Amino acid sequence: MNHSIPFLDLVTPHVELEQDLIEVVRTALKTAGFIGGKMLQDFEAHFAEYVGVNECIGVASGTDALLFALIAGGVQPGDTVLTVANTFIATAEAITQAGATPEFIEIDERTYNMSPAHLRVYLESCEVDPRSGLRLGRRTKTPITTLLPVHLYGQMADMDALSAIAEEYGLMLFEDACQAHGAMYYSERKSQWTTAGSTGLAAAFSFYPGKNLGACGEAGAVTTNDSELAKKIRMLRDHGQAAKYYHDVVGYNGRLDSIQAGFLDIKLRHLPRWTEQRRAAAARYDQLLADVANIITPFVPANSKPVYHLYAVRVQNREQVQKQLIGAGIATGIHYPVPVHLQNAYQSLGYKAGDLPFTEQVSRETLSLPMYPNLTVEEQEFIAHSIAQATQSEAAKLIVSAG
Repeated sequence: MNHSIPFLDLVTPHVELEQDLIEVVRTALKTAGFIGGKMLQDFEAHFAEYVGVNECIGVASGTDALLFALIAGGVQPGDTVLTVANTFIATAEAITQAGATPEFIEIDERTYNMSPAHLRVYLESCEVDPRSGLRLGRRTKTPITTLLPVHLYGQMADMDALSAIAEEYGLMLFEDACQAHGAMYYSERKSQWTTAGSTGLAAAFSFYPGKNLGACGEAGAVTTNDSELAKKIRMLRDHGQAAKYYHDVVGYNGRLDSIQAGFLDIKLRHLPRWTEQRRAAAARYDQLLADVANIITPFVPANSKPVYHLYAVRVQNREQVQKQLIGAGIATGIHYPVPVHLQNAYQSLGYKAGDLPFTEQVSRETLSLPMYPNLTVEEQEFIAHSIAQATQSEAAKLIVSAG
């Protein structure tokens, strides 16, 4: 059979929802409601309810969401913020744009999220600032004030352990939830399932078109239970205005367009179904790839319910495997081939190859397979068969298990 399987299908859901999406545009045209207004307010209320928080503030992008959350939360110029290097550069960009400096923690060898064990070792090795009592960054020698884990590929980081460490060391805790719309984590501390975006002081979401909940352009949001922080973010996104033409702080032009908010509100109604379809597709991948020896499939702890923004596997000789899959008509992705600490943009921090060995290994081996709600069983069977052939070739050797 001839196959052509995309990495991501952004056409089908928009065709299915075409009439509802067009109605959003008609509403905006008939009311001139392009900025703010009811469509934005409705989406913010509905997404806050979905996440399980009191406040949602729509902004222009996921990057703005990260930036505004950090600034409003109290990150100051000269602070050090701890995050991870296997993420899109926007995580670090927001830290830098807030005036702080990122330092990078090694990741867990199974989940690829921030490792609480490595975080603790890192903090214990840092000097203590006699003035603030905070630890000083190893490289920056400035106070470590903030922890910013990333819920990578749609699976939440170990928030119980990270929250405990943040409290112990007096750190603010934020969530980069830009890939984790609806992901859940069972918190022993709270004795309940919690949703991504509801644990830290604030969380950032991206609604870039390829996300599980994607706009038809750029969009983002911050979620929080802190009403004062939410008030600050609303000012920051709108030129620092507390009321029109009354500017309490120097702000930004970071508003979420009403049409994009309307699109997102329509799509949010379908997100639970899409999430279950992604989980079902991931379970099929797990089963189909279980006997393929030369591959490492995603690890999911018992207390985690990921949403599979990406289904990322690890293979050696990734480029050769990817080439063979392309030859079979299967599109794949690579996230992220150069970790942030080795990017030219962050050369000034002085990191070098080998500083984060497992992060760097994962960056060389990770291959993201097609993942979207309407992925069919037949397509997945063909993908699995093609991967088995590719990884068993002479060019693809067995990876030593990371577990």
